[in-house]
Amino acid sequence: MAGYEKQIANVSVNSAKKQSWFRSVTDSDMAVGWLFSLPFLILWAWWFFYPFLQSFIRSFQDANFAALDEANFIGLQNYINILQDSEFYRAVLHSLQIVLIAVPVQTALGLLMAILVNQKVKGKGLFRTIFFIPYITSQIAVTTVFMTLFKKGTFVTEFFALFGFENVTWYASTSYALLFVAILFIFQQSGFSMIVYLSALQEVPKDLYEAGQIDGASKWSQFRYITVPYLRPITFFVVSVSTILGFQIYDQIAAISRYGALGSPAGATSTVVTYFYQNGIRYLNIGYGSAAVVLFFFIIIIITFLQKKLLDEKG
Repeated sequence: MAGYEKQIANVSVNSAKKQSWFRSVTDSDMAVGWLFSLPFLILWAWWFFYPFLQSFIRSFQDANFAALDEANFIGLQNYINILQDSEFYRAVLHSLQIVLIAVPVQTALGLLMAILVNQKVKGKGLFRTIFFIPYITSQIAVTTVFMTLFKKGTFVTEFFALFGFENVTWYASTSYALLFVAILFIFQQSGFSMIVYLSALQEVPKDLYEAGQIDGASKWSQFRYITVPYLRPITFFVVSVSTILGFQIYDQIAAISRYGALGSPAGATSTVVTYFYQNGIRYLNIGYGSAAVVLFFFIIIIITFLQKKLLDEKG
């Protein structure tokens, strides 16, 4: 009888331990965080990870978009063909040019706008809305309006002509079409950068600025030695997101090309995304297009890593 009671006691103790462990896990902040993140993770896996996994598998196949069941395994041949295609390097170069022109400008412009609307001035809520509207406006609509503004002979092209630019229709010129796309990106993306920086500026400890004023630091010194270092993680986030979006530009280029070949005029606005669309969707060679997507993914990973290293070294 004593042995039976001892066995029951051991079971009760083990049950209490299990219950205590379960309760500690469920009551922890980590468990709550994972619980709330679960719907997003499920959707992310379904809408992004699974399609990318499919693309990775297709990149090793000779697959026609109209007959996927007849796909044949060809190893690295798609990658070899892409790396031997001069049009791919041209598309990568154009994407890099857009990113190198637009991302620094829109990041600086977003920070400037955030600083302006963070001041104690009347109507700053209205200015926040005005600055943010381009970001939530349809990219096709914005592109259409800009195409009207940047036609030859308009006040915009005549204004730029004062600074040495040609008075031409920018989106129809092989010399200015890519710059036109970069300007569109800057105009639309700056509002996003402003909102992110604005939320970060409001978290900067006020006592840091007060200490700087006591030490006789000027406004510029406070910005350089307090604001900029404090915002470095936010800057990395803004630059990384903007870089990814810059590489993913498509709608603006499609609007410029209209019903012609993507990348018009004469391939001057071709990018990695248009290269994938042309080969994978329009020409139905989904295996070749998938290989381009995989290479595109690794290009973004490498650039993001380099950006982090650069910002860390400056820190």
